[in-house]
Amino acid sequence: MSEKNRPNIVLILTDQQSATMMHCAGNQYLRTPTLDAIADCGVRFERAYCTNPVCIPSRFSLMTGRMPSAIGMRRNEDTSTLDPIPESIKKEGLGYLVRKAGYEAVYAGKQHLPRMKAEDLGFICLDTDERDHLAETTAEYVREARDKPFLLVASFINPHDICYMAIRDFAKTEQEKKLIARGVTEVATLDKALKIPAGISREDFFANHCPPVPANFEPQENEPEAIRLFLANRPFKEKARAHYTEEQWRMHRWAYLRLTEFVDAQIGKLWRAICESPTAENTVVIFTSDHGDMDSAHRMEHKTAFYDEASRIPLIIARPTEKGRGRVNDTHLVSNGLDLVPFICDLAEAKVPADLAGRSVRPLMQQSAPTEWRTFLPLESEIGYMVMDNRYKYMRFDKGKHNEQLIDLQLDNGEMRNAIADSIHQEALEELKRQFAETFIPGKV
Repeated sequence: MSEKNRPNIVLILTDQQSATMMHCAGNQYLRTPTLDAIADCGVRFERAYCTNPVCIPSRFSLMTGRMPSAIGMRRNEDTSTLDPIPESIKKEGLGYLVRKAGYEAVYAGKQHLPRMKAEDLGFICLDTDERDHLAETTAEYVREARDKPFLLVASFINPHDICYMAIRDFAKTEQEKKLIARGVTEVATLDKALKIPAGISREDFFANHCPPVPANFEPQENEPEAIRLFLANRPFKEKARAHYTEEQWRMHRWAYLRLTEFVDAQIGKLWRAICESPTAENTVVIFTSDHGDMDSAHRMEHKTAFYDEASRIPLIIARPTEKGRGRVNDTHLVSNGLDLVPFICDLAEAKVPADLAGRSVRPLMQQSAPTEWRTFLPLESEIGYMVMDNRYKYMRFDKGKHNEQLIDLQLDNGEMRNAIADSIHQEALEELKRQFAETFIPGKV
């Protein structure tokens, strides 16, 4: 394939968007015309997960194709205690990989990477704004003519502003108070999202407009103690679970929906520019998010837990000129943090580092997707580790009683029961434990 025929690649990221937070994914409580339009032009992966359901570890994976444990990272907090990121990893960052193949590599928006910047991974930084200006800047970029193909990463902040609701409601620590004081734009955007529409009474709003609490609203039966310990470590999370009324949880859900609509509109400016550009026919658009939000499931908000609300993310791959050809892949387990780097390298005809565990999803884009694909997928978190297959999720936590968790997604897609002791699952459990031992070797994670 000649350089001129290789596609331009636009990777659009949002922050804290669950897989279900799109109208095209069946959510009737919001409108996402841009994301729906992108899905209409490509493939939406229903079984896509992040590598770690929190920002910095997940973003490290998205830009390197490696599990966060490769650098000893499992959490979002102060990363200054991490060892310096090896130069070998930086030099095999996504930007450098496509640049070696003759691409221009440009990054705009939120970075939130551990002890490095996008420039350290081979990118040119186009814009540090995370909101409206980011949309304008990236739209302008794709309209410009250039001599070589490009990879553009456009990283938007929302619906992440939902984080500020519980923190503000229960802020006690100095760190939490400072976060609210500094987050002027974030809090103002949240307040905009929390507004009840004009002309609607409060009674009518909760009766006919505000989403109900989800079917899996209550904590899981026999929930591992690690979840409680994790919530207690950040008291505002513990207090939200204990003290938010159903009405407050419903308002949390309402705001999360509106924040998602806000970012959909921002992405819309970029999407329209891509569709109107002279190279639209030769452009591939990838949309995904770093992780989700608990969205009141199990009376939780924020992320980190392995529940699907936090760990399953949207993933759409599209060509803007293929309108009306959208499909849904609900079969194959995909990791955006492991598989997108090999996929982008595949598109760019760039060399994939030999030690990456992911696979290009290009074969899954075909109408008759291959039957041979991974059978297990690993996830990490600050509270433990997980392996999953096409039916089960097996988790082992670092602390607490009942430190194992088994979910049968076929019989319990709301993840309401810890089925670890159920005799009918023992054969599957043994296979998951074997895979767990192979994946998370003692001393390596």
